[in-house]
Amino acid sequence: MLRVRCLRGGSRGAEAAHYIGLRLGRVFTGWVQRSFQSTQAAPASQNTCAADDNKATSPVPKDCPVCSYNEWDPLEEVIVGRAENACVPPFSVEVKANTYEKYWGFYQKFGGQSFPKEHLKKAVAEIEEMCNILKREGVIVKRPDPIDWSVKYKTPDFESTGMYAAMPRDILLVVGNEIIEAPMAWRARFFEYRAYRQLIKEYFNCGAKWTTAPKPTMADELYDQDYPISSVEDRHKLAAQGKFVTTEFEPCFDAADFIRAGRDIFVQRSQVTNYMGIEWMKRHLAPDYRVHVVSFKDPNPMHIDATFNIIGPGLVLSNPDRPCHQIELFKKAGWTVIHPPVPLIPDDHPLWMSSKWLSMNVLMLDEKRVMVDANETSIQKMFENLGISTIKVNIRHANSLGGGFHCWTCDIRRRGTLQSYFD
Repeated sequence: MLRVRCLRGGSRGAEAAHYIGLRLGRVFTGWVQRSFQSTQAAPASQNTCAADDNKATSPVPKDCPVCSYNEWDPLEEVIVGRAENACVPPFSVEVKANTYEKYWGFYQKFGGQSFPKEHLKKAVAEIEEMCNILKREGVIVKRPDPIDWSVKYKTPDFESTGMYAAMPRDILLVVGNEIIEAPMAWRARFFEYRAYRQLIKEYFNCGAKWTTAPKPTMADELYDQDYPISSVEDRHKLAAQGKFVTTEFEPCFDAADFIRAGRDIFVQRSQVTNYMGIEWMKRHLAPDYRVHVVSFKDPNPMHIDATFNIIGPGLVLSNPDRPCHQIELFKKAGWTVIHPPVPLIPDDHPLWMSSKWLSMNVLMLDEKRVMVDANETSIQKMFENLGISTIKVNIRHANSLGGGFHCWTCDIRRRGTLQSYFD
């Protein structure tokens, strides 16, 4: 899951001005016009369902392996991504808008090729150890299929090579017993869903719901081809104006721009998630779930969980460098807002698609256990002061590919029920 932050030119500066002020529960209507005007219940089995490949099971059985409503109920089953065969995405306009200037030469030189082999080898080993630790903690671990991402492909609208299946959080969102495949916004990730299809079919055959959001064409019209970025200062100005590299040509979103808290799901408009995508999710999940738009002082918005990570009922990590514009709504509702310490990752460590704030991109195993980077001693102490035990794992090389523990995983089953934490 990419942890970068950035933004589009055009006439949509009023979009953010309108949506940033949205209050929780406010009806999201007339959005197009206004935007342009101003978890297996107990691990009963680690084997896949013995359903016939040609038969769909219905109704949903009580032991459906997919059930997750939030980010902190006891974790029982999870998908962990793969670093194998990861390729550098071609240096297209949407990639440029979501990466840091110091790495643009890297993308221009290596786009379509493998990430550095030795670095990948270390990342693969780190994620394997992470999987082993999760298993020792009693969690069932599933993995996507390995795929050759260097293969070139062509649609009627664009050509590209692939990237990876490292960040299941980017493409899959589990809401209750439903798996939602996100449409994504990078051309290099157009066929990323293929790595997860075998797993999702198995879950479907065991009774899970399976929804694929409308697949975007990713035609040129989806992107501002003249998106003006050359410095962080430019990006701050664009962010303040609500300008992004993705347009409202068609719905698009990455699942990682959503974060769940029972009946309330929070989302940001970002470089990869547009208002059409948010509106699609609002309509799809209504009336059982309420989708709320939040925003941040972020020059490179892309994926919410290294900026705003909900770690318990009424407990949220809020990035001090990227404060939430709607934070008072949480405080007034009685939530505890915690500002994590400055990350300790050194400046010379490559972060091709992410920021240092992956330190707060943690995975809760339950309310009292968290998987955290073994190198980030400051945030470990913060959790321990909160009475939360830390499970320390080193994924420093895996971080370079664009994600922390939350990014590298998609929780399939957590032992809990649907509740409201915001009433």
